[in-house]
Amino acid sequence: MPLNLKDYEMFNSKITGLGYYVPENIVTNDDLSKIMDTNDEWIQERTGIKERRHVVKGDGDTTTSMGVKAAKIAIERAGIDKDDIDFIVFATLSPDYYFPGPGVLVQRDLGIKTVGALDVRNQCSGFVYGLSVADQFIKTGMYKNVLVIGSELHSHGLDMTTRGRGVSVIFGDGAGAAVLSRTEDNKIGILSTHLHSEGQHAEELALIAPGMGNRWVNDIIADNDPNDESYFPYMNGQFVFKNAVVRFSEVIIEGLKANNLQAQDINMLVPHQANLRISQFIQKKFGLQDDQVFNNIMKYGNTTAASIPIALTEAWEQGKLKSGDLVVLAAFGSGFTWGSAVIRW
Repeated sequence: MPLNLKDYEMFNSKITGLGYYVPENIVTNDDLSKIMDTNDEWIQERTGIKERRHVVKGDGDTTTSMGVKAAKIAIERAGIDKDDIDFIVFATLSPDYYFPGPGVLVQRDLGIKTVGALDVRNQCSGFVYGLSVADQFIKTGMYKNVLVIGSELHSHGLDMTTRGRGVSVIFGDGAGAAVLSRTEDNKIGILSTHLHSEGQHAEELALIAPGMGNRWVNDIIADNDPNDESYFPYMNGQFVFKNAVVRFSEVIIEGLKANNLQAQDINMLVPHQANLRISQFIQKKFGLQDDQVFNNIMKYGNTTAASIPIALTEAWEQGKLKSGDLVVLAAFGSGFTWGSAVIRW
């Protein structure tokens, strides 16, 4: 029986399960200093990162498999069966294949019935975008339980030389997942999401060359022009930083205003883990205490679409998210794209 608009107003979506997975292989700043001209002090001063996780070639971890591992934990914690999942949203910039996307691979590998699977390509903002898509599907009554995954395998495609150190020291591998479920209590769950883009700056943070799939970029270059840098990520660091601090602030304020809230109402801000200095700038601007902002970039680096779900999961596991808390998610990244989500836990 079709639902009418009055029925739609009854539904909210809430996060009922969270999970994450990171590879076992820890790569410290000192490890990087052995293969490129850098050091621990230089990296920490500029990014706040102490270590990150990298997949070891041949160990079997892929963008999809890491997403599946995170999803299994989230589904179990949601207290549902995998066949209760109605839809899959997978956010990544590092898919296993150029096509198909990893959403359908998750459906296959989890053995879920033939539900729809959507791939989101919004890089650092990918999880917030995916969360917003899932929220709308649930709010309109179309689906009851949506699985949202953010997963990245960066290490396959980084320039691990001095030439690429400005980018390569930042990124790590990992995956996070959330199950969004329907609730008829419109005072809890996702209150609103806010999404933006500004494509005029697309090339300021980009990977120009075609998708790499499961190939190592150095193997590709070995058979081609060794000086072709288009296969490696490029980032205009200072320009990205300046835009990030502005857009982070704007989209957080937008979310608060949409719900008649103030900065002092925030119990926990979980920002995309791009750079600890950006998070600290935003924390200071909004007058938040250390226990009101969750950062884990020190351990994992920037895991792009996976960073928010990994951080959100760790915050929950550590008891930092309590019923009734106001939780704000915010992200900014390549595209440029940015977004926020305001959640009543």
